[in-house]
Amino acid sequence: MSTLFIVSTPIGNLGDLSPRAAETLRTVHRVLAEDTRRSRVLTQHVGASVPLVSLHAHNEAERTQRVLDWLAAGEDLALVSDAGTPLVSDPGGRLVRAVAEAGHTVVPIPGASAVLSVLVASGFSCDRFLFLGFPDRKGRARQVLLERVRDAREPVVLYESPQRLVRLLDDLAELCGDDRDVAVGRELTKLHEEVVRGTLQEAAAYYRQHPPRGEVSLVVGPAPDDAPDEREVEEEAATMARTLLDQGMKPSQAAREIARRLAIGRNAAYRVVHDVSQT
Repeated sequence: MSTLFIVSTPIGNLGDLSPRAAETLRTVHRVLAEDTRRSRVLTQHVGASVPLVSLHAHNEAERTQRVLDWLAAGEDLALVSDAGTPLVSDPGGRLVRAVAEAGHTVVPIPGASAVLSVLVASGFSCDRFLFLGFPDRKGRARQVLLERVRDAREPVVLYESPQRLVRLLDDLAELCGDDRDVAVGRELTKLHEEVVRGTLQEAAAYYRQHPPRGEVSLVVGPAPDDAPDEREVEEEAATMARTLLDQGMKPSQAAREIARRLAIGRNAAYRVVHDVSQT
C-alpha cells in the first residue's frame, strides 16, 4: 500500500526542518499543502520539485477522494501545514482518518511544534499539560473554554492572534485572578522571538504598551493547589444569589456583590444570578 507522510515543518526558522523531512519532501509524488505559496518556499529550500496540491479547511472534504485515488494508484504523498505539525489547529484530520480507514500507511515525520516550543520555554512543569488551541471569540463556547483554563491543575497552552491577545489576557485575569502566572511566546524561532513571563495582569499591561505582532502562543500556569472546587464555588454563588435577590437586590447589583465576595469573574457571577432568577 502507499504511504501518507505527515511532515512537520518549521514554525519560523527553516534550519529547524529535519533531514528526514527534507528527504521525504524530495521523494514523494505530491505534497498536500495548506497554502501552496508558502509551502513552495520550503520545497524550493530543500530542492524538491514535486507538485504541490492545496488542501485546506475549505476543500478538505472534496479533496479527500482525490487523495485516496492517488494513493490507490501507488503514489506516496506528504501532508504539510503552513508551519509546525499538521492537524494541530490545522486541517487534515478528516483526510488522515480516511487514508487510514482505506488501509494505507500513515507515517508521522516529527519536527517543530509551536505547542511544545512555548511549553518548554514557559518555565512551567512539562510532565502534563492541556492544549486547547484558539479560544472561541465569543459566546458560551468561549466561556466554557476559559473556565477549563481556570480550573486546570496543569499548564494550559493556547493559541491567539496578536490582535486579540490583550483581550484574552484580560478575560483570563478576570476569571482566573490577576496573579495567575502566564508565559506568552511571540515569533518563536524567528529573529524577533520573545517570551514574556509574569502574571496575567502584568502580561496584559505589557502588551497594551507593546502591541504584539506575528505568531502568538501562550501557556497559562496551573490553578493553585488550594483553589476551590468549581462545583462548590457555583453552589455557594447560587445560594448567595438567592439570598440577595430575595432581599430585593437588583440582579446586576447581586452579580457584582457575588463577584466581589467570592473573587470570581463578573461574567460568571452574572450567569449564576441569571440562572437563579429564572428558576
